[in-house]
Amino acid sequence: MSASTYQQGRWALDDLIPSPSGAEMDAVFAELESAVASLESLRETLAPSISSEAFGKALACAERVGYLVRQLNGYATLWLSELTSHSDALAFRGQVDKVLADAQNRALFFELWWKALDADQAERLVETAGDLRYYLDSLRRYAPYTLTEAEEKIVNVKDVNGVNGHLTIYDMLTNDFTYDVELDGKTKTVTRTEVSVMAHSADPEVRRAAYQALNAVFAEHGGVLGQLYAYVVGDWNAENVDLRGIPSPISARNLANDLPDEVVDVLLSACRSNASIYRQYFGLKAGWLGMDRLRRYDIYAPIDDVEKMVPFEEGVTQVLNTLRDFSPLTAELAEKVLAERHLDSEVRVGKDTGAFCYGVVPDKTPWVLVNYNGRLDDVSTLGHELGHAIHSMLACGHSPLTFHSSLPLAETASNFVEILLLKRWLREASDPAVRRALLAKFVDDSYGSILRQAYFVLFEREAHRQITEGGATVDQLADTYLANLKDQFGDALDLSDDFRWEWTSIPHNFHVPFYCYAYAFGLLLVLSLYREYERDGEAFVPKYLNILSYGGSKAPIEILDEAGFDIRTPEFWQGGFDVIAEMVDELVDLST
Repeated sequence: MSASTYQQGRWALDDLIPSPSGAEMDAVFAELESAVASLESLRETLAPSISSEAFGKALACAERVGYLVRQLNGYATLWLSELTSHSDALAFRGQVDKVLADAQNRALFFELWWKALDADQAERLVETAGDLRYYLDSLRRYAPYTLTEAEEKIVNVKDVNGVNGHLTIYDMLTNDFTYDVELDGKTKTVTRTEVSVMAHSADPEVRRAAYQALNAVFAEHGGVLGQLYAYVVGDWNAENVDLRGIPSPISARNLANDLPDEVVDVLLSACRSNASIYRQYFGLKAGWLGMDRLRRYDIYAPIDDVEKMVPFEEGVTQVLNTLRDFSPLTAELAEKVLAERHLDSEVRVGKDTGAFCYGVVPDKTPWVLVNYNGRLDDVSTLGHELGHAIHSMLACGHSPLTFHSSLPLAETASNFVEILLLKRWLREASDPAVRRALLAKFVDDSYGSILRQAYFVLFEREAHRQITEGGATVDQLADTYLANLKDQFGDALDLSDDFRWEWTSIPHNFHVPFYCYAYAFGLLLVLSLYREYERDGEAFVPKYLNILSYGGSKAPIEILDEAGFDIRTPEFWQGGFDVIAEMVDELVDLST
């Protein structure tokens, strides 16, 4: 099927489960009940001397439970993403949360038994686990921080009506926000996606008005959103640090990512120490835009004609052709997402305002959500999310418990596609001004993926400390965030106080604390990978695809060690920043 036949529209969920109501959905719920009951029936067989065959039977039951849990959770998530305040989707989300909490509580004994098993017996059994070995190893990583079965059940039940409820309220509030943009004496009410497009406008007054409208809404609701954040932080710390004994709030995320705290500290330190690269770049950009100094409103201002409109069909064509030039296999996998109607690309009120790829289970093509507005940015975003889908499909031979990539490697394929697109556009650029604009756009985006995300995490570290140690007020958190921005930008631009509430607009801070360093990790890693691709050409492709094919079946450090990358050292991270610094140097040359 040619790319020109694809039309912008909504996705279909029927090949995950044909309908959210009726016999097909009832059958999935019934199968989950049966799988959990089967696992429960094996509880008495779980002894240190259990045979490999009996253990394999229990493990197969746990794997089936995992598949069905992911299937139901995926449907609930995808349906609610289509229209975040839809009453039926909200009710179904609540139903699924309750059923899954019950299933996970009933199956919890298997994980707890495994975590508590003697090391020698565990090693004997894990040798027979095949693809599930890393899953089992990962469970035992949590052994020192595991509560009793009764306590773990309470935590699961508490989350349904506790922190998960807070997060649902946050989503309901923020996804229904609209923004009144005032320009030339007229007011236009727009969605989050539309105001974000305006924030990237070539017109400085449009950028200012867009940001002021966005910031005003989050400032107006800052008290409520900030209090929700304080509850989320309190829950995170009470469970992970106070109850489980994990050393620090960020250590809980690092444990999930299977990364030593020291590696993440090295990454964040490298980001902070390389902020000067971006400060230099912001000075260059101010000159291009005819300003003495950028305002915070101007960070993403386009240069020259990069803001050209790209119709959806053309954007699809660019992404697929770029992938095909690199590896025909990756293009074939990306095309499956569109051919099977697993892409939701249209812009509509109430839809999730971001972009994501959800590989629900390994035997189903992932679902991709974007809000395609026809900008070059949207082509990159489409490529980025299809990169996630490619990653998921390359790992589809693994178990539902191991095919999802660990968070540190989750942005590898997505960022790599973005760099492939950039290099394609640079090759096609005959005008030096266009080349400058494309390079500038990449540095803009790298700022958003690396420095901005790292500083979100630096803010989170301080906010968690303030909330848990001193019960910081929402206003104090806003002051902390403004100080964080001043540290990030230095004297490189004018920072207005209306950005002090920006932290309440970042969903990741609420939903997945300390998630954002994965973006910095991913792009800096990919810059190193792309440099190797430039050096080795086609010989690099199998090595790269092999990295992706592991999914989450092996520790990230082991996967990267095998590929020749040592993420423990400051030099590794500096290598990625050096690539960006070279781009900034070229921009200096193009400006003289």
